[in-house]
Amino acid sequence: MIYRPRRLRTDEVIRGMVRETRMSPDSLVYPMFVVEGENIKEEIPSMPGQYRYSIDRMDEILEEIEQAGVKSVMLFGIPQHKDEVGSGAYSHEGIVQCALRHAKQSHPKLYLIADLCMCEYTSHGHCGILHGEKIDNDETLSYLQKIAVAQAEAGADMIAPSDMMDGRVAAIREALDANGFSDLPIMSYSVKFASAFYEPFRDAADSAPAFGDRKSYQMDFHNRREALKEAMLDVEEGADIVMVKPAMVYGDLIREVKDHTNIPVAAYSVSGEYAMIKATAAAGFINEERIMCELAVGAYRAGADIYITYFAKELAECMKRGLIG
Repeated sequence: MIYRPRRLRTDEVIRGMVRETRMSPDSLVYPMFVVEGENIKEEIPSMPGQYRYSIDRMDEILEEIEQAGVKSVMLFGIPQHKDEVGSGAYSHEGIVQCALRHAKQSHPKLYLIADLCMCEYTSHGHCGILHGEKIDNDETLSYLQKIAVAQAEAGADMIAPSDMMDGRVAAIREALDANGFSDLPIMSYSVKFASAFYEPFRDAADSAPAFGDRKSYQMDFHNRREALKEAMLDVEEGADIVMVKPAMVYGDLIREVKDHTNIPVAAYSVSGEYAMIKATAAAGFINEERIMCELAVGAYRAGADIYITYFAKELAECMKRGLIG
């Protein structure tokens, strides 16, 4: 036989030498939840091992993340007060803005990404301004602009809009540039599906809609061409990074977006993916570490440059140990 592919699998050294998918802790982002109040470290029931932190205790997890070699954190805020227009999202003293200022001071080397959405802050749980039971897309854009500027002024290193309003990237870029933040990048949740994989997150962030669902603005998971359209529109509007969310069963679209764009692609391994692994491992049916690593490699192999995951710390440690990388 002339061709023997097994020649390149004979030992660990050669397997590592010819490995096609390379991973680094630099590409990992850890999502965390911050809440108003004091001395709070509250485990999220549907996400074992994940917690809501008050600002005075968030250094505990930031220290762990940094020690593991993870350099980037995405912040989600949970306010005590909610109203029709989500005013806590753009207030100077909003929970994410306060968390950004604290983290900048206590862990200046960490790269801080601010999730930009209104659902955690609105009394109705939807991602924009309502008229009756319908979201006004264009009116919402002005609120997203205010949120982006507030987050930038608080010290965010990147803005990540997740609302799925049409035209939001262009509107946010315009507002950032007009306020002196032309160097601040935007990572857009470009391909964000209306997914059942988000259920534990809604528990974590207290962001379930009070009525209806989000299918009028989040995407139909049957659609491939629409995913590419959304990604390309965000590129045209000035997104610096585009995201596919969820990750686990959307590898085909990570690859499609990667092949059709010329900017970095992020994949978000969401709360439902995390909860499924944790629950199945706790039942003794799978090896948690091996499954966690294999799913991560799958996202990178599909084309992800950035992997947003609640397993960021554990994956970084696995990379250090040479289990993946």
